[in-house]
Amino acid sequence: MLEIIALIYLCRKIGALAEQKGQKRGLWQFYTVLTWFVAEIIGIFLSALLFQTDELVALLPLAYGFAIGSYFLLKSILSKKPDAVETSFEFEQEKQ
Repeated sequence: MLEIIALIYLCRKIGALAEQKGQKRGLWQFYTVLTWFVAEIIGIFLSALLFQTDELVALLPLAYGFAIGSYFLLKSILSKKPDAVETSFEFEQEKQ
């Protein structure tokens, strides 16, 4: 349940950043959810291989680490994009 709340919060943050960059908000939120679950599954498989256990509780910390890491990776990719150009009136440009 806490994972869903965290994912909703992170999707809102990515969506706001996407709008600032002039990108589509919904597309980047979809990317956030997709990369979160893919990274979490990769983390579960990797931790199962490393720790040789079948208990899901022991596998989850590494999986959540991968999921959070995927968010920060996606955020850094979006942060490197240029900001959206703000259009202004001609008389505002003359004063500057």
